[in-house]
Amino acid sequence: MNRNLIAILRGIAPSAAAPAAQALLEAGIDKIEVPLNSPAPYDSIGRMVAAVGDHARIGAGTVLTVEQVRKVAQAGGRLVVSPNCVPEVIHATKVAGMASWPGIFTPTEAFAALEAGADGLKLFPGNMAGPGGLKALRAVLPADCQVYAVGGAGPENFAEWIAAGADGFGIGSALYKPGMEIAEIRDRAGEIVRAYDAAVA
Repeated sequence: MNRNLIAILRGIAPSAAAPAAQALLEAGIDKIEVPLNSPAPYDSIGRMVAAVGDHARIGAGTVLTVEQVRKVAQAGGRLVVSPNCVPEVIHATKVAGMASWPGIFTPTEAFAALEAGADGLKLFPGNMAGPGGLKALRAVLPADCQVYAVGGAGPENFAEWIAAGADGFGIGSALYKPGMEIAEIRDRAGEIVRAYDAAVA
């Protein structure tokens, strides 16, 4: 089953990257981002790609510049997620053949991102907009536009967000904190997957 969940592994070390990616894939999450403010993020991305790249979409988060896009591509990444909307970063991502998910908060940012070629939108911070903010935004967005809520969205409120128009979610600290054991990552991922499956059923 293809679930609209992106695991955000902020702070992960390269030594834990491949086992964590394998644990997430086993639990049912096949989209993983390594934020670039993690230690040696390109190394971690490369290790994940080598381990599970045939079965999972691996990429980077907190991507702010065109140069960072280039490095993600060199590491084998196929997904670029940003906290903001920078058309040059979106364009460079698409030229490199990767999926672009820029962060947006307003209709102006949303339409600028789509015009630049974004594959989908990351509503961030989700806890500031809330489901009500997403519902209002949905009224003007194209019907086929994918929007993932990130920040303030989790197992306890997946259903509420989906009712407001969320297509998926990026899950960070509810799933992973630096230094976490692989077994705990697997357990948390399993809980999140079960909650997501129940919410979309």
